Amino acid sequence: MNPEHVPVLVVGAGLAGLSAATFLGLHGVPALVVDKHPSTAQHPKARGQFPHTMQALRIAGVDEDFLAAQPADSGFTIKIAASTSGPVFTTILAGGSPDFSAFSRNAWANASQEKAEVILLRRARELGAEVRFSTKVESLAQDSEGVTAVLRELPAGATREVRADYVVGADGHRSPIREWLGIGRHGRGVLSESVNAVFEADLGEGFDGRNVVFYLQNPELPGSGGALTSTDHRNRFAIGVGQVDEVDEQRWTELIRIATGLPDLEPKLVEQNSHTTVSALVADRFSSGRVHLIGDAVRTMPPHGAMGGNSAIMDGFHLAWKLAMVVKGQAGQGLLDSHDSERRPYSEILVEQQYANMVQRNSPQLADGSEAELIDPALTILGYRCPTGAIVREADDDGALFEHPAEPTGRPGSRVPYSESTVDIFGRSFVLLTASSTWDEKAADVAGKLGIDLVIHHVQEDPARYGVRRDGAVLVRPDGFVAWRGEGDLEAALRTALAR
Repeated sequence: MNPEHVPVLVVGAGLAGLSAATFLGLHGVPALVVDKHPSTAQHPKARGQFPHTMQALRIAGVDEDFLAAQPADSGFTIKIAASTSGPVFTTILAGGSPDFSAFSRNAWANASQEKAEVILLRRARELGAEVRFSTKVESLAQDSEGVTAVLRELPAGATREVRADYVVGADGHRSPIREWLGIGRHGRGVLSESVNAVFEADLGEGFDGRNVVFYLQNPELPGSGGALTSTDHRNRFAIGVGQVDEVDEQRWTELIRIATGLPDLEPKLVEQNSHTTVSALVADRFSSGRVHLIGDAVRTMPPHGAMGGNSAIMDGFHLAWKLAMVVKGQAGQGLLDSHDSERRPYSEILVEQQYANMVQRNSPQLADGSEAELIDPALTILGYRCPTGAIVREADDDGALFEHPAEPTGRPGSRVPYSESTVDIFGRSFVLLTASSTWDEKAADVAGKLGIDLVIHHVQEDPARYGVRRDGAVLVRPDGFVAWRGEGDLEAALRTALAR
């Protein structure tokens, strides 16, 4: 029997894999998604979606679903304290998020991973993806024409072969695919081990138990610290403390009382003794041949800053348009090389930023001067640049990885300057921004010759805002990053960006 053929096989149905499948479908490429687990996540896990993520989710048509999935009180509070009853050492957020409305139309959302995966699963299927749970990848073998995967239905079902043009490895921090490819990781390594529980309790009047994180610094807790977070259910909380042996119910009650500062509390345990390893590691390569890695398969970081879940979704967003154009023959395979050159430097920064957050919030004893200086979130979220990759780099580009969204330059590799008049035109194709109608016929001819979709949009604002003269143009990629600008050869620019 000939193997089943799919254009893209996505391994892993978490935030990264379902995001990749959703955006592949949006670009007209149906994916097969497999996951060894029986369903999507059954625990809140990562929580919160930043404006750049919400912009991508808006393009996918699910931003309103994410807003509806957040707790009724969407204000988010983060405190560093000895216990939830105090004393409080620092309040990082007090019921709200930074105001980025000058740089983005999209609001923050605070949906849990448990609900986010359900939303993305539904949308991926609507857009043509087939998702198979309880299905494990036994092996991968790639050649110059594609990748052969052996899939097994769990718990011990039959195996079948699938032939894919490309594979997206979104199979988590242990990533068998990464191991099969022989891709190593580098970084600070394993930072801590924790044991976790979920409990129900009334923590008292005035306690915002619906949307809160407490980072605990308390010598009475194992490892002298831990974390207590709200869940999607009122009066239900998750707690994690430093690595200890299996904890019985009586000891969990003691630990919860210490963490809450309520010595007479009678918590009801819902789950107990799950274990978490916190590490700071980045894959040495994000791609190998026809296999491309995203999410926890390429980076693991402390959960202090919420960029783990956000970067997983955005990996899928940034990779999908490239894969889709290559699958459809609109771009050369070299376009996929930019997945590593664009996403890996950013990942290095995110991991170090969240490590620095962990030291500040949860583990001051680790401070040794090697931790990174914290960067303005506006830069890490909306100001990151790709000075190399699928762009036409300018001769005087200084290679800076950030620019403040309040002072956009329009340089290739940067996010296109925010404008209410253009925000809704990005996401599905390349866009040419210009104030001059002289580009209309030329752009249409080039798009026809290359066989791609190219939207021409006449801007009303001063083109100098984009760094071009009135007779110039700015070429914007489907992910909202500038690929090229100028008055020169549009076809050559597109060929460079598309590796053709």
